Amino acid sequence: MVLAVGVLDGEIVEVSKRRPVEISLREVSVSYPLSPSGRKTVLSELNLEIEAGEFVAVLGETGCGKSTLLRLILGQELPSTGSIIVDGKPVTRIDSRRGYVPQKYSLFPDRTMIENAMFGPENAHCGWLGRLRPSFRAFKRKLRAEAERQLLCMGLCTADLNKYPHQLSGGMQQRVAIAQALMMKPPVLLMDEAFSALDPSTRASLQQQLREIWQETRPTVLFVTHNTSEALLLGTRLIVLAPHRENRPGGNVILDMSLPQSGDTISVRKQSREFMELREHVKRHAYGNSSSSGEYRRVQEIRERGDSPECK
Repeated sequence: MVLAVGVLDGEIVEVSKRRPVEISLREVSVSYPLSPSGRKTVLSELNLEIEAGEFVAVLGETGCGKSTLLRLILGQELPSTGSIIVDGKPVTRIDSRRGYVPQKYSLFPDRTMIENAMFGPENAHCGWLGRLRPSFRAFKRKLRAEAERQLLCMGLCTADLNKYPHQLSGGMQQRVAIAQALMMKPPVLLMDEAFSALDPSTRASLQQQLREIWQETRPTVLFVTHNTSEALLLGTRLIVLAPHRENRPGGNVILDMSLPQSGDTISVRKQSREFMELREHVKRHAYGNSSSSGEYRRVQEIRERGDSPECK
Protein backbone atom coordinates (compact mmCIF):
# COMPACT_ATOMS: atom_id res chain seq x y z
CA MET A 1 0.00 0.00 0.00
CA VAL A 2 1.38 3.43 -1.00
CA LEU A 3 1.21 6.08 1.73
CA ALA A 4 0.95 9.80 1.16
CA VAL A 5 1.32 12.58 3.73
CA GLY A 6 -1.49 15.09 4.17
CA VAL A 7 -2.71 17.67 6.66
CA LEU A 8 -5.96 17.31 8.62
CA ASP A 9 -6.99 19.93 11.22
CA GLY A 10 -3.43 21.18 11.40
CA GLU A 11 -1.96 17.73 12.01
CA ILE A 12 0.16 15.65 9.64
CA VAL A 13 -1.55 12.37 8.80
CA GLU A 14 -0.84 9.41 6.54
CA VAL A 15 -3.36 8.81 3.77
CA SER A 16 -3.46 5.37 2.19
CA LYS A 17 -3.60 5.00 -1.57
CA ARG A 18 -4.13 2.00 -3.77
CA ARG A 19 -1.10 0.21 -5.09
CA PRO A 20 -0.65 0.06 -8.88
CA VAL A 21 -2.82 -2.51 -10.64
CA GLU A 22 -0.57 -5.39 -11.76
CA ILE A 23 -3.19 -7.62 -13.40
CA SER A 24 -6.43 -6.53 -15.04
CA LEU A 25 -9.04 -8.80 -16.62
CA ARG A 26 -11.70 -6.97 -18.61
CA GLU A 27 -14.88 -8.73 -19.70
CA VAL A 28 -12.97 -12.01 -20.10
CA SER A 29 -14.95 -15.02 -21.30
CA VAL A 30 -13.73 -18.50 -22.23
CA SER A 31 -15.84 -21.06 -24.06
CA TYR A 32 -15.11 -24.20 -26.04
CA PRO A 33 -17.09 -25.86 -28.84
CA LEU A 34 -18.89 -29.04 -27.76
CA SER A 35 -20.65 -29.78 -31.02
CA PRO A 36 -21.47 -27.94 -34.24
CA SER A 37 -24.38 -26.28 -32.45
CA GLY A 38 -23.19 -25.78 -28.88
CA ARG A 39 -20.42 -24.41 -26.66
CA LYS A 40 -19.29 -24.94 -23.08
CA THR A 41 -18.68 -21.73 -21.15
CA VAL A 42 -16.00 -21.88 -18.43
CA LEU A 43 -15.59 -18.20 -17.57
CA SER A 44 -18.09 -15.49 -18.41
CA GLU A 45 -17.49 -11.70 -18.54
CA LEU A 46 -14.92 -11.86 -15.75
CA ASN A 47 -13.69 -8.51 -14.45
CA LEU A 48 -10.84 -8.48 -11.93
CA GLU A 49 -8.18 -6.04 -10.82
CA ILE A 50 -5.25 -7.31 -8.76
CA GLU A 51 -2.87 -4.83 -7.19
CA ALA A 52 0.90 -5.20 -7.23
CA GLY A 53 2.13 -7.22 -4.25
CA GLU A 54 -1.18 -8.90 -3.43
CA PHE A 55 -1.24 -12.59 -2.52
CA VAL A 56 -4.52 -13.74 -4.05
CA ALA A 57 -5.75 -17.20 -3.12
CA VAL A 58 -8.21 -18.58 -5.69
CA LEU A 59 -10.59 -21.17 -4.29
CA GLY A 60 -13.40 -23.18 -5.84
CA GLU A 61 -14.70 -26.58 -6.77
CA THR A 62 -13.55 -28.56 -9.81
CA GLY A 63 -14.71 -27.09 -13.11
CA CYS A 64 -15.07 -23.48 -11.93
CA GLY A 65 -12.23 -22.15 -14.10
CA LYS A 66 -9.40 -21.74 -11.57
CA SER A 67 -6.70 -23.31 -13.73
CA THR A 68 -8.14 -21.67 -16.85
CA LEU A 69 -7.73 -18.30 -15.12
CA LEU A 70 -4.03 -19.01 -14.49
CA ARG A 71 -3.45 -20.18 -18.08
CA LEU A 72 -4.99 -16.96 -19.37
CA ILE A 73 -2.77 -14.75 -17.20
CA LEU A 74 0.26 -16.88 -18.08
CA GLY A 75 -0.47 -16.45 -21.79
CA GLN A 76 -0.75 -20.17 -22.41
CA GLU A 77 -4.36 -19.69 -23.50
CA LEU A 78 -6.18 -16.72 -24.99
CA PRO A 79 -9.70 -15.64 -23.99
CA SER A 80 -12.63 -16.11 -26.34
CA THR A 81 -13.55 -12.48 -25.66
CA GLY A 82 -12.13 -9.71 -23.48
CA SER A 83 -8.58 -8.65 -22.65
CA ILE A 84 -5.91 -9.35 -20.03
CA ILE A 85 -3.36 -6.71 -19.04
CA VAL A 86 -0.26 -7.45 -16.95
CA ASP A 87 2.06 -4.62 -15.91
CA GLY A 88 0.32 -2.32 -18.40
CA LYS A 89 0.84 -4.64 -21.38
CA PRO A 90 -1.64 -6.99 -23.11
CA VAL A 91 -1.01 -10.70 -22.58
CA THR A 92 -0.63 -12.41 -25.95
CA ARG A 93 1.92 -15.13 -25.17
CA ILE A 94 4.05 -16.62 -22.38
CA ASP A 95 6.89 -14.36 -21.28
CA SER A 96 9.19 -13.70 -18.33
CA ARG A 97 6.76 -11.32 -16.59
CA ARG A 98 4.92 -14.34 -15.18
CA GLY A 99 6.47 -17.26 -13.32
CA TYR A 100 4.50 -20.52 -13.14
CA VAL A 101 4.58 -23.43 -10.69
CA PRO A 102 2.32 -26.35 -11.67
CA GLN A 103 0.91 -29.07 -9.44
CA LYS A 104 3.34 -31.57 -10.93
CA TYR A 105 6.90 -30.28 -10.80
CA SER A 106 8.67 -30.27 -14.17
CA LEU A 107 12.44 -30.45 -13.78
CA PHE A 108 15.08 -31.42 -16.32
CA PRO A 109 16.03 -35.00 -15.37
CA ASP A 110 19.58 -34.65 -16.74
CA ARG A 111 20.38 -31.52 -14.71
CA THR A 112 21.24 -31.23 -11.03
CA MET A 113 19.05 -29.27 -8.64
CA ILE A 114 21.22 -26.17 -8.85
CA GLU A 115 21.48 -26.44 -12.65
CA ASN A 116 17.68 -26.62 -12.85
CA ALA A 117 17.38 -23.48 -10.74
CA MET A 118 19.95 -21.64 -12.90
CA PHE A 119 18.55 -22.71 -16.27
CA GLY A 120 15.93 -19.97 -16.80
CA PRO A 121 17.97 -16.84 -16.01
CA GLU A 122 21.08 -18.32 -17.62
CA ASN A 123 19.35 -18.74 -20.98
CA ALA A 124 17.35 -15.53 -20.71
CA HIS A 125 20.50 -13.49 -20.04
CA CYS A 126 23.03 -15.16 -22.29
CA GLY A 127 21.53 -17.52 -24.83
CA TRP A 128 23.93 -19.85 -26.59
CA LEU A 129 26.13 -17.20 -28.19
CA GLY A 130 26.47 -15.28 -24.93
CA ARG A 131 28.25 -18.24 -23.38
CA LEU A 132 31.26 -17.47 -25.59
CA ARG A 133 31.78 -14.02 -24.09
CA PRO A 134 34.59 -13.54 -21.51
CA SER A 135 32.07 -12.14 -19.00
CA PHE A 136 30.02 -15.35 -18.98
CA ARG A 137 32.10 -17.09 -16.31
CA ALA A 138 31.72 -14.23 -13.84
CA PHE A 139 27.98 -14.06 -14.57
CA LYS A 140 27.60 -17.80 -14.02
CA ARG A 141 29.46 -17.68 -10.68
CA LYS A 142 27.13 -14.92 -9.49
CA LEU A 143 24.08 -16.80 -10.77
CA ARG A 144 25.18 -20.01 -9.05
CA ALA A 145 25.55 -18.17 -5.74
CA GLU A 146 22.03 -16.74 -6.13
CA ALA A 147 20.61 -20.17 -7.03
CA GLU A 148 22.28 -21.72 -3.99
CA ARG A 149 20.82 -19.02 -1.73
CA GLN A 150 17.34 -19.52 -3.19
CA LEU A 151 17.47 -23.31 -2.81
CA LEU A 152 18.70 -23.07 0.77
CA CYS A 153 15.85 -20.62 1.51
CA MET A 154 13.47 -23.27 0.20
CA GLY A 155 14.76 -25.74 2.77
CA LEU A 156 17.21 -27.83 0.77
CA CYS A 157 20.61 -28.78 2.19
CA THR A 158 23.93 -27.99 0.53
CA ALA A 159 24.43 -31.73 -0.05
CA ASP A 160 21.24 -31.83 -2.16
CA LEU A 161 22.24 -29.14 -4.63
CA ASN A 162 24.29 -31.39 -6.92
CA LYS A 163 21.82 -34.27 -6.88
CA TYR A 164 19.55 -35.12 -9.81
CA PRO A 165 15.73 -35.05 -9.59
CA HIS A 166 15.38 -38.83 -9.30
CA GLN A 167 17.58 -38.76 -6.20
CA LEU A 168 15.23 -36.49 -4.24
CA SER A 169 11.70 -36.82 -2.87
CA GLY A 170 8.69 -35.22 -4.50
CA GLY A 171 8.61 -32.53 -1.83
CA MET A 172 12.22 -31.57 -2.48
CA GLN A 173 11.62 -31.50 -6.22
CA GLN A 174 8.67 -29.16 -5.71
CA ARG A 175 10.89 -26.87 -3.64
CA VAL A 176 13.29 -26.71 -6.59
CA ALA A 177 10.40 -25.97 -8.98
CA ILE A 178 9.38 -23.00 -6.81
CA ALA A 179 12.98 -21.78 -6.59
CA GLN A 180 13.24 -22.19 -10.36
CA ALA A 181 10.29 -19.83 -10.85
CA LEU A 182 11.57 -17.31 -8.27
CA MET A 183 15.02 -17.19 -9.88
CA MET A 184 13.48 -15.37 -12.86
CA LYS A 185 12.31 -12.66 -10.41
CA PRO A 186 8.90 -12.39 -12.08
CA PRO A 187 6.60 -9.59 -10.91
CA VAL A 188 3.77 -12.14 -11.09
CA LEU A 189 3.93 -15.69 -9.71
CA LEU A 190 1.19 -18.17 -10.69
CA MET A 191 0.85 -21.35 -8.64
CA ASP A 192 -1.63 -24.06 -9.66
CA GLU A 193 -2.30 -26.54 -6.82
CA ALA A 194 1.44 -26.44 -6.20
CA PHE A 195 1.26 -28.22 -2.82
CA SER A 196 -1.66 -30.61 -3.32
CA ALA A 197 0.44 -33.71 -4.06
CA LEU A 198 2.65 -33.31 -0.97
CA ASP A 199 2.36 -34.99 2.42
CA PRO A 200 0.86 -32.78 5.18
CA SER A 201 4.13 -31.99 6.98
CA THR A 202 5.97 -31.06 3.75
CA ARG A 203 2.99 -29.02 2.66
CA ALA A 204 2.90 -27.09 5.94
CA SER A 205 6.63 -26.40 5.72
CA LEU A 206 6.38 -25.10 2.15
CA GLN A 207 3.38 -22.94 3.02
CA GLN A 208 5.40 -21.18 5.72
CA GLN A 209 8.45 -20.81 3.47
CA LEU A 210 6.40 -19.43 0.59
CA ARG A 211 4.72 -16.93 2.87
CA GLU A 212 8.09 -15.75 4.23
CA ILE A 213 9.56 -15.41 0.72
CA TRP A 214 6.51 -13.41 -0.39
CA GLN A 215 6.83 -11.11 2.63
CA GLU A 216 10.47 -10.49 1.74
CA THR A 217 10.19 -9.92 -2.03
CA ARG A 218 6.47 -9.07 -2.54
CA PRO A 219 5.71 -10.47 -5.99
CA THR A 220 2.05 -10.51 -7.02
CA VAL A 221 0.91 -14.09 -6.36
CA LEU A 222 -2.13 -15.97 -7.65
CA PHE A 223 -2.36 -19.23 -5.74
CA VAL A 224 -4.98 -21.74 -6.90
CA THR A 225 -6.08 -24.33 -4.36
CA HIS A 226 -8.98 -26.58 -3.36
CA ASN A 227 -8.05 -26.26 0.30
CA THR A 228 -9.99 -23.59 2.23
CA SER A 229 -7.53 -23.48 5.14
CA GLU A 230 -4.55 -23.10 2.83
CA ALA A 231 -6.23 -20.23 0.98
CA LEU A 232 -7.04 -18.37 4.19
CA LEU A 233 -3.61 -18.91 5.74
CA LEU A 234 -1.57 -17.80 2.73
CA GLY A 235 -3.58 -15.09 1.03
CA THR A 236 -4.08 -11.39 1.61
CA ARG A 237 -7.18 -11.65 -0.57
CA LEU A 238 -9.56 -14.51 -1.32
CA ILE A 239 -11.44 -15.02 -4.57
CA VAL A 240 -13.93 -17.89 -4.74
CA LEU A 241 -15.06 -19.04 -8.17
CA ALA A 242 -18.09 -21.17 -9.01
CA PRO A 243 -18.89 -23.06 -12.21
CA HIS A 244 -20.52 -20.91 -14.87
CA ARG A 245 -24.24 -20.44 -14.53
CA GLU A 246 -26.38 -18.26 -16.79
CA ASN A 247 -27.75 -15.06 -15.24
CA ARG A 248 -25.75 -15.38 -11.99
CA PRO A 249 -24.91 -11.87 -10.67
CA GLY A 250 -21.13 -11.43 -10.69
CA GLY A 251 -20.52 -14.32 -13.08
CA ASN A 252 -18.01 -16.88 -11.82
CA VAL A 253 -16.89 -14.80 -8.82
CA ILE A 254 -19.13 -15.54 -5.83
CA LEU A 255 -16.83 -14.15 -3.13
CA ASP A 256 -14.03 -11.57 -3.22
CA MET A 257 -12.71 -10.43 0.15
CA SER A 258 -9.61 -9.14 1.90
CA LEU A 259 -8.15 -11.49 4.49
CA PRO A 260 -6.99 -10.49 7.98
CA GLN A 261 -3.23 -10.52 8.45
CA SER A 262 -1.16 -11.51 11.46
CA GLY A 263 2.50 -11.68 12.43
CA ASP A 264 1.99 -15.17 13.90
CA THR A 265 3.25 -18.28 12.14
CA ILE A 266 0.83 -20.31 10.06
CA SER A 267 0.75 -23.13 12.64
CA VAL A 268 -0.29 -20.67 15.38
CA ARG A 269 -2.88 -18.87 13.23
CA LYS A 270 -4.45 -22.17 12.20
CA GLN A 271 -5.35 -22.95 15.82
CA SER A 272 -6.93 -19.57 16.59
CA ARG A 273 -10.66 -19.14 17.09
CA GLU A 274 -10.70 -16.22 14.62
CA PHE A 275 -9.28 -18.44 11.88
CA MET A 276 -11.76 -21.24 12.52
CA GLU A 277 -14.70 -18.81 12.45
CA LEU A 278 -13.44 -17.27 9.21
CA ARG A 279 -13.06 -20.70 7.60
CA GLU A 280 -16.65 -21.62 8.48
CA HIS A 281 -17.90 -18.26 7.22
CA VAL A 282 -16.19 -18.77 3.86
CA LYS A 283 -17.53 -22.31 3.52
CA ARG A 284 -21.09 -21.23 4.33
CA HIS A 285 -21.01 -18.19 2.10
CA ALA A 286 -19.25 -19.80 -0.84
CA TYR A 287 -20.85 -23.24 -0.92
CA GLY A 288 -23.97 -23.08 1.22
CA ASN A 289 -26.34 -22.61 -1.70
CA SER A 290 -24.70 -25.03 -4.10
CA SER A 291 -26.55 -28.21 -4.95
CA SER A 292 -23.28 -30.11 -4.59
CA SER A 293 -22.16 -28.27 -1.44
CA GLY A 294 -22.62 -31.24 0.90
CA GLU A 295 -20.35 -33.53 -1.09
CA TYR A 296 -17.88 -30.72 -1.78
CA ARG A 297 -17.62 -29.82 1.92
CA ARG A 298 -17.08 -33.49 2.80
CA VAL A 299 -14.22 -33.74 0.29
CA GLN A 300 -12.75 -30.47 1.63
CA GLU A 301 -12.78 -31.74 5.20
CA ILE A 302 -10.95 -34.90 4.13
CA ARG A 303 -8.36 -32.90 2.21
CA GLU A 304 -7.75 -30.51 5.08
CA ARG A 305 -7.24 -33.39 7.51
CA GLY A 306 -4.59 -34.73 5.13
CA ASP A 307 -6.40 -38.06 4.64
CA SER A 308 -6.99 -37.70 0.92
CA PRO A 309 -4.81 -39.67 -1.50
CA GLU A 310 -4.27 -36.33 -3.26
CA CYS A 311 -2.41 -35.12 -0.19
CA LYS A 312 -0.05 -38.04 0.03
